[in-house]
Amino acid sequence: MAQFYNQATLTYTGGTVNSNITVGEVTEVITATKTPITKEYTADSDVTYLISLVNSGDVDVTGVTVVDDLGGYTVGTETVYPLSYVADSVTYLVDGTPSAAPTVTVNGTVTFSDITVPANGNVAIIYEAETTAYAPLGEGATIANSATINGSCIVDPIIAAATVPMDMAPALTISKSLTPDVLSGCTEITYTFDIRNYGGAADAAAQIALADTFDPPLTGLEVTLGGAAFTAYTYSETTGIMTTTAGAITVPAATFTQNTDGTWTTDPGVVTVTVTGTM
Repeated sequence: MAQFYNQATLTYTGGTVNSNITVGEVTEVITATKTPITKEYTADSDVTYLISLVNSGDVDVTGVTVVDDLGGYTVGTETVYPLSYVADSVTYLVDGTPSAAPTVTVNGTVTFSDITVPANGNVAIIYEAETTAYAPLGEGATIANSATINGSCIVDPIIAAATVPMDMAPALTISKSLTPDVLSGCTEITYTFDIRNYGGAADAAAQIALADTFDPPLTGLEVTLGGAAFTAYTYSETTGIMTTTAGAITVPAATFTQNTDGTWTTDPGVVTVTVTGTM
């Protein structure tokens, strides 16, 4: 909503007089909101956004352009983008009806153009963006981006913004190795389990439990966690089934570091479980 003012001046041979000042007001008929359908992000994940344009006027608003800045920020003299538009991901609805997608232009930012918002109607633009190496990582990290809406009947650019936090839930992987891998009967062997965490701390509340079936079964089992003796497990020498107590294994959070070029590096938290026995 914006006000405008003007005043007339009348000149004549006897002097100059001014008129009264008139005051007008322009009321925007277009309103816009931007909603992240995906509530949290991680490294290498997609975020889905919904931009809604509503026309409260009695005339179609044509030539509307929507530009999403994809969270661009400056590193040194360069602009980097924590999000990248996913090609052909847009769904376009006019008054709730699927319609042909608007023109899409990608140049760091993403632009949706040639949009018409019908009188007393609405347009919805749903699209995906994937996180890049410039997406902030770590506790408290967020991606904030905004869409700027312009058009023939829009007096001042309309800004619709959204902020999505990073998902700091644990993100675990596990790998298993055997030493030695060539053996004969009555040989002592060691299974090594490397557990890595690419997210937030996996404490006792994460209820981590490691289960394995050793075939052939092992005898004289010895287990370590992080190099220390570990006894929070059950094992049957008959079936070869071992299961650790849920919550007894914890894995530290990953460490997130921003490099001088603006990219982020993830160093996972690591814990190692070893199981040694005789075959």
